[in-house]
Amino acid sequence: MTLIQKKTRVLEGVTPQTVPYEDLMRAQEPVVLKGLVQDWGLVNAARKSHREAMAYLKSFYNGRTVGSYWAGPQVQGRYGYNEAFTGFNFESRRVPLTEMLDSIGEHMDDERPPSRYVGSTTIDACLPGFRAENDLPFTHPMFAENTPLASIWLGNPSLISAHYDAPNNMACCVVGKRRFTLFPPEQIDNLYPGPLEPTPGGQAISLVDFSNPDFERFPKFRQAIEVGQVADMEAGDALFYPSMWWHQVEGLDRFNVMINYWWNTSPAFMGTPMNVLKHALLSLRDRPEHERRAWRSVFDYYVFGDVEASREHIPEHARGELAPLDDARARQLRAWLINRLNR
Repeated sequence: MTLIQKKTRVLEGVTPQTVPYEDLMRAQEPVVLKGLVQDWGLVNAARKSHREAMAYLKSFYNGRTVGSYWAGPQVQGRYGYNEAFTGFNFESRRVPLTEMLDSIGEHMDDERPPSRYVGSTTIDACLPGFRAENDLPFTHPMFAENTPLASIWLGNPSLISAHYDAPNNMACCVVGKRRFTLFPPEQIDNLYPGPLEPTPGGQAISLVDFSNPDFERFPKFRQAIEVGQVADMEAGDALFYPSMWWHQVEGLDRFNVMINYWWNTSPAFMGTPMNVLKHALLSLRDRPEHERRAWRSVFDYYVFGDVEASREHIPEHARGELAPLDDARARQLRAWLINRLNR
């Protein structure tokens, strides 16, 4: 059940060779690409049965352990914090992929199975050869220096609370049905993120139960509902959503597998914005309000405003750190920061 009524836009008739990446990036909106990966080997195996899909995965497995979540049936696949926020409601383990698949298979017909989940796992590291029959060709020039990272996610029924990722994402539903609930980045205030550390999966998650929200505790979530989107996916469908969009992900079948591709559009020499946020917590957040307002103006001028306007009145040879960033300047800035932070 979801309170969100708006459906994500659906694009039909797209093949792996004709994905309109430029249009997707320009629109900066989620889009379901119906049937994009319907011819993949794993999708075809899953059409026969979930156990056929498991056997197909095992045929590529090289024995490397994978990170996994294990919890009892009471969790019902909703991985997050325990009630006291002193830890999580699941146990993290590194296990062979076959152990996880066998555990899911053993409880496939249980009415309330124990919760089992494998999060982002690099495909090439544990399933060599898999991508020969299950892959998207990223031949567009935009990927010349930003090769997407291909990962696999699998488990039985699951709900991964809403969070955001820095890269752009192409998520391919290959076994089972999947539902994404999405919100644009500016809704962060209405989604009530939890702690920055620790987190269940690396990013802060929304503390709101989208299917049964507590409006007394989270009143601004009503505003998020108005702009949220839902993408319901069948095996063979893919979903593109841009960098920083909040997304809750539900695996709805007894066995679910997703393949996703992450990519950045910024040069590799650029720093990680989360580092900036952590440094701002250290340096800015607890200063007096008048100082915070002043520094907001400084950041708007140098970072979030018209970048060219902040340097056009300075001779080009004298712009220093205000000049366009390249690998050499990035190294200099990084060295300066390391020196300052280590003092």
